Amino acid sequence: MKASRGPLAGPMLPGIAPPAPTPPSERLPSGDPTPDDRPLTVSQLASVIERALRTGVPAPIRVIGEVSGFRDRTHWWFDLKDEGAVISCAMFQSAARKAGFTPTNGQEVVATGRVAFYDKQGKTQIYVDSLKPVGVGELEMRYRALCEELRALGWFDHERKRELPWFPRRIAVITSRTGAALQDVLNTMNRRCPAVGATIIDVRVQGDAAAGEVAAAIDWVSREHESMGVDAIIVTRGGGSMEDLWAFNERVVAQAIVRCAIPVVAAIGHETDTTIAELVADERCATPTQAAMRLTPDRASLGEQLDQYERRLGSGLRASVLHQVQRVRAALRSPLFADPMFLVRRPKERLEADDRRMRDALRRKAQTSRVRVERLASRLAVGRPEAVYAVRSAKIVQLEQRLRASLRHDFERRSSTLTAMARTLDAIGPMNVLRRGFSVTLDDRGNAVRDPSQVRAGDRLATRVEGGTVRSIVEGTRSVPAATPSQARDAAQAAARRQGRPARPDAPRDQMDLF
Repeated sequence: MKASRGPLAGPMLPGIAPPAPTPPSERLPSGDPTPDDRPLTVSQLASVIERALRTGVPAPIRVIGEVSGFRDRTHWWFDLKDEGAVISCAMFQSAARKAGFTPTNGQEVVATGRVAFYDKQGKTQIYVDSLKPVGVGELEMRYRALCEELRALGWFDHERKRELPWFPRRIAVITSRTGAALQDVLNTMNRRCPAVGATIIDVRVQGDAAAGEVAAAIDWVSREHESMGVDAIIVTRGGGSMEDLWAFNERVVAQAIVRCAIPVVAAIGHETDTTIAELVADERCATPTQAAMRLTPDRASLGEQLDQYERRLGSGLRASVLHQVQRVRAALRSPLFADPMFLVRRPKERLEADDRRMRDALRRKAQTSRVRVERLASRLAVGRPEAVYAVRSAKIVQLEQRLRASLRHDFERRSSTLTAMARTLDAIGPMNVLRRGFSVTLDDRGNAVRDPSQVRAGDRLATRVEGGTVRSIVEGTRSVPAATPSQARDAAQAAARRQGRPARPDAPRDQMDLF
C-alpha cells in the first residue's frame, strides 16, 4: 500500500495517515527568502523532521519485529528488524523494570511506544514504553524468570527438602472449603486411615488476594504446628488455566513453603500443570487424591504389617524358647548336674595333693636345718666361746667402772660452774638492779635512753621500775657531767650498805652496765 505523496512522501505503515503538508508559513522564518533562494540549516531540517513525525505518526504505536543488538546499559538499547528493514529502539529504566523479562537477540517481540527523531545523532527511533514477547505469554515469561531465580537460590534442590512423616498425627489441608479438591483429600484420608486427623484451613485459591492468604496460612501452621499436633501440610486445588493457578506461582507462596517448619505436599491443578509451589514443596503430587495417599498410611497395609510382625514375633519367641530348652537339656547332661559333688571332688583332690607336697617340703627343710645346726655347733665347740665370753665380760665391767667415775667427776665440775654462774647472773640481773632502786628509760621504739641527746621535747618515754612502768612526755633535756670514778665507787658502796651487803671494791664504774 502506498500513501499519497507530499513534502515527506514515502511508504507508511498500514492504517497510518500520511502527514499533512507543512504550511508555507512554517517552512521558513517570516521575511526569509523562498527555499529556492536560501537553503535550510541542519537544525531547521531536524525540526521539520521531528514535527512531521510528531504530527504524522500516531502515538502510541505497536511494532512487531525481531530483537537485534540488545544492550543493557541501565536503559535498554536494541534494534527491531524484519526481512526488509531495521529501526532503532530505546527503553528507559523505568519502563524496562516493568517488562517482566529481559529480551534476547533473535527473540520476536511487540514494542509499544512513540516514534521520535533524536536530532543530536540524527536518528529516528522508537521510544518503547512496554515490551511483550510473541508466542510466549507474559505470565509464562514471569514463570520462567522466577523459576530461574529460585533454582539459583537452591529452593528446588532435593537435598533441601524434608522427609515426610511415616504416620502423621494430623494433617493441615490448605485449600478452598468449597472446592472439589478438599473432598477428594478428606475421602481418601478417611478411606485409608481414619486415625489420622485433618485440619481444614479455608483460603482463596484464585485471584489477586489468594497468594497472600495461602502464604499466611502456611506461616500460621508452621508456628502453631506443635500445639495443633500437625505433622504435615497439604496445599491443593483443582485444575484451571495458568491465570487461575497463578497464585501458586507467586514468590511469597514459595518462600512460605521453604521456611515452613514441617513438610509440605503440594498438588495443584491437573497432572500436566506444574506450579512453582509444587517445585519448592517437599513432595509434589499430581492430584489431591495422590497427595492424601502419599501422607496417609493405608489401613490394610498397616494390618498386613501387624500380621507380619505378629508372625515374626511368634516365630522369634518360639525359636527363643526352643533355644533355652536346648540349653537346659544340655546343662542337665553336663557332669555338674549329673554328679553335684563333681565340683567339690576335683578341688579336694588338688588340695590333698598340695598338702602332701607341703609336708614333704617341710620335712626336707627341717632335716637340712638340723644338719646345719650340728655343723655350726661343732665349729663353736672348737673355738671355746665360754673363755672368750669371760675375758670380754671382765673388760666390759672395768670400762663401765671407769666411765661411771668419769661421768660423776664431770657432773660435779659442771654443777659447781653452773652454781657460780647463777650467783653472778642473780647479782647483775636487771630485775635485781631495779629492786635496788634503779630504773631504765626506753623511748617509743624500745631503745634504752643513755644520754639526753637521744630524745627531744615532746617524745614519749617509758620508765621501767621494780613495780611497773611509768610513761612520760619529754619537756626538755639537760646534760649532767659524768661522775668521776671515785664518785661512782662511793655511790655503789652506799647502795650496797642500804641493802645490807658489803661493798665490793671492784664494783662496776658505770651503773648502766648492770643492764
